[in-house]
Amino acid sequence: MGTLANKVVWVTGASSGIGEALAYALAAKGARLILSARRKEELERVKGNCPPEAQAHIHVLPLDLTKSETLRLSTDAAIQVFGHVDILVNNGGISQRSLAKETTLDVDRRLMEINYFGALALTKNILPHFMKRETGHFVTVSSVVGTFGTPFRSGYAASKHALHGFFDSLRAELWKDTRDKITVTIVCPGFIHTPITLSAVTGDGSPLGKQDDATYHGKPPAWCAERIVRAIEKRKNEVYIGGIETLGVKFKRWFPNWFARYIRTASVR
Repeated sequence: MGTLANKVVWVTGASSGIGEALAYALAAKGARLILSARRKEELERVKGNCPPEAQAHIHVLPLDLTKSETLRLSTDAAIQVFGHVDILVNNGGISQRSLAKETTLDVDRRLMEINYFGALALTKNILPHFMKRETGHFVTVSSVVGTFGTPFRSGYAASKHALHGFFDSLRAELWKDTRDKITVTIVCPGFIHTPITLSAVTGDGSPLGKQDDATYHGKPPAWCAERIVRAIEKRKNEVYIGGIETLGVKFKRWFPNWFARYIRTASVR
């Protein structure tokens, strides 16, 4: 199992939720951190909540995943902070709470732009750096709905499914070139108690503005972050983190017809 002490870890979506909890967990492991999200003041707050001895090794780098044309410069800046990057955690994203029939195409595009193309841009930008150094680790935070779809999350599930397709393919390609020197880990959380549903988009693109029951009663972010750190240390290919909802992955795989009937009426919000 690898150590994260002194590893340079770049975390997107680090201003709240899983990303914030992950920043604290990684700082406790002695990692050097680059924290990214849109809101600089929130990133500074997260940095300030880390132990004083860790703060000297934490750099705030604001970015906007919707502006893919700026992410090359963001990647160059991240590399320059500590001279290299060891691990990229693609955690930034938004959620959705709306029926497919009520969701505009613009909303679907926004979900894909942030959740999929944003992660893709950072990954492709930093890949040459990893290959030149012959080491690196991509950690992409997907969701259990990256393996199966549920009501009210058609666009969100589509964006997370896309991540699985890309990063599974990337893992296979990199093995041919680097023989496991570059790792790809896909993280699939279930219901985690974060504020993500407050900003979840509805059918017209407006934020939901409230916490849904399933997320409210989800597992604590710190609990989730601990398991993500463990998956990184063990260089896992894929990990499922949450409560009983994670069993849906197995049921979908082994009992697809039963699962299709069950998910129609499942309480997912």
